Amino acid sequence: MKRSTPGVAAVATALLLGVTGCGTDAGASVSDVSTPTATKSLGPAAKAPRSSLAGLIVLPRGYIADSKSGSGPFNAAAFLDNWSAVPAVDRALLLNAGFIEGYRATRLSPDRKKRFTLQVFKAATPAKAKVLQEGFWNQDAHERSFNVPNALTDARVEYDGGTGQSEAVAEASFVVGALVAELTIRQTGALGTNPRPDIALVAALAKQQQARLTSTSS
Repeated sequence: MKRSTPGVAAVATALLLGVTGCGTDAGASVSDVSTPTATKSLGPAAKAPRSSLAGLIVLPRGYIADSKSGSGPFNAAAFLDNWSAVPAVDRALLLNAGFIEGYRATRLSPDRKKRFTLQVFKAATPAKAKVLQEGFWNQDAHERSFNVPNALTDARVEYDGGTGQSEAVAEASFVVGALVAELTIRQTGALGTNPRPDIALVAALAKQQQARLTSTSS
């Protein structure tokens, strides 16, 4: 979800696509939630121990590795250097949350038109995790929510000034215990092509990710 600069937004229309399951990139069944293999260790090698979050990650079935954006554990310095649009603000949020560790996974749809991103942050306490979630979420302008229980959601279409294209965004953010999870699917298209946020897939993955984190924490 990190952290786009808002452009000129248009109202997003939901495209109710078929929902894929979660699992490995090879396409495991919905019930087979497996641990993704980290393709890149983010942050200084000496300070990146084996992540306790890696086994908690749910991925969209059939999506492929994203060579332009690595997956794996990250520390605060790596997050601020690579994905934060407002490092000073995010540094304060992470510090106040007692940030412990994070994990990021990115995947591309088979046609490479959609990019899925999942980020998980571990805070010191559930209360601090909630504050961290809200601090991150309030940095962006949001247009239209959709139904994912106990989650913040948004679907929008905005103008990307860097590429001169429209970008459809569907995202969800939720807290389970001391963990904050952020899921985003972005799809770009030429102006006038009206790309649509993939609400169905984000909603399905968010529910599966919630269930995975809840079963583990309990």
